[in-house]
Amino acid sequence: MTELYLEDFYVGQRFTSADHALDAQQIKAFAAQFDPQPFHLDEAQAQDSFFQGLVASGWHTAAITMSLLAKSGMPIAGGLIGAGGELTWPRPTRPGDVLHAESEVVEVRPSRSRPDRGMIAVRTETRNQKGDVVQVMTCRMLAWKRPV
Repeated sequence: MTELYLEDFYVGQRFTSADHALDAQQIKAFAAQFDPQPFHLDEAQAQDSFFQGLVASGWHTAAITMSLLAKSGMPIAGGLIGAGGELTWPRPTRPGDVLHAESEVVEVRPSRSRPDRGMIAVRTETRNQKGDVVQVMTCRMLAWKRPV
């Protein structure tokens, strides 16, 4: 995939990542290390929770999204360097979900003080195999200008 520079981005531009299949083992392994709550770790306890079943941590969904974007979703020259944003989880991610990320550029802004770069704002929806949105992330990302 060709790396893209600030000049290559435009509002409305879209990117779609590859897929990531998620299973209970991955959910539990991530949760054990980073978000050890019963509804992420134990099917029986999860059944009696708000979620009524095992669910992935929102942070796990975010980490999968980052991996999808870095590997196949947004070929930004110099890497995906975030500068803040907003993250929501409108629906839980569950075992058996196959996730992909759909991104849209919503703003492109050259820097006024640093002529070698700018910022792009990107809205990314992480969707499961049914098309349900499990995460929405809007973030600003550094984009380098093409070297002369």
